[in-house]
Amino acid sequence: MQQALRSGAESFYLPDFCASRAALAIVLIVELTAVVLALARQGGPSGDFWGDLARTSLFLLWVGLVCAALLCWTRNRLERLTVARGSAAVLTLLMGAIAAISAAAYFIGHSQLAIGNGTAGFFPSQARPFVLRNMAIGFVIVAVALRYFYVTHQWRRNIEMRAAARVHALQARIRPHFLFNSMNTIASLTRSDAALAEQAVQDLADLFRASLSDQRQTITLEEELEVARTYQRIEALRLGPRLQVTWDVERLPRDAKVPGLLLQPLIENAIYHGIEPRPEGGTVSVVGELTGDLVTIVVRNPLAERQSEREGNRLALANIRERLTLLYGELALVKAGRFDGEYIVTLRFPHVSALKA
Repeated sequence: MQQALRSGAESFYLPDFCASRAALAIVLIVELTAVVLALARQGGPSGDFWGDLARTSLFLLWVGLVCAALLCWTRNRLERLTVARGSAAVLTLLMGAIAAISAAAYFIGHSQLAIGNGTAGFFPSQARPFVLRNMAIGFVIVAVALRYFYVTHQWRRNIEMRAAARVHALQARIRPHFLFNSMNTIASLTRSDAALAEQAVQDLADLFRASLSDQRQTITLEEELEVARTYQRIEALRLGPRLQVTWDVERLPRDAKVPGLLLQPLIENAIYHGIEPRPEGGTVSVVGELTGDLVTIVVRNPLAERQSEREGNRLALANIRERLTLLYGELALVKAGRFDGEYIVTLRFPHVSALKA
């Protein structure tokens, strides 16, 4: 039951109108709409732009904020409905709110208080045309907004599903030769160094557990660094002194929120494409720092004499770029290329604490 409710919440396409950001957006949209309507009516008989703007703003603010409050209050119920029923419920709810606020505005304008202080002229003279006109305008605006929210939600879900599919492809592409080589290395260590063999088995189990886990889409940078170091230790057993990895990551915030499998595929590609083909081996460099509120990580590896852009490398980089963009939008950056005999990958994204998220 809880899983079904959670699935319904994820498929609900309306934004969270309980958030302060949504309230601010509604106020801004309402004020812009009021300005447009006041300018459109400027050629009318009254010619009072500022008075017209004040009346329109006050009325639209009531409509916008009351509708947002209703959507916030009924969100848990709406999440349990299908898209069609939820949309119909939202339309019915908001049309009722617009009709009620319009009727209330008419009756306030014809109350003894308004007549006594001379403000009755600011209110509509006929109730039925005023209410029906506002409901018709509201219906069009709400219908267009629902369509926009639905299309945007579906677009984002498609991107997330494609990214999830790439994550599974990234998890499934752990190269068979890596597993076979690791098992052969462990088998040889059991005869020469049983303690080291036991540690290698534990590292291999930890690596596969982290790589194949679907429990969380994001982890801390500390956890991701540990996964990358585990992979390095396993490869170091096989490549020996040919593989050197330098870690300059003391300035990185360990609580930063990152998508899983962020660094490990980069280390894997650096070793597979840059170190393993070279008889003399080489050094993989990992440097990270926090500048302001931006995290920067740079991974470097030497270029082999014969370079070929393999599918695995492109898949890993495309996957990392897409998942960072989903998490941080345009603030995320992934750059990769050859420069002065090295292949350099640069990651940059905002520092958001996973402990507070």
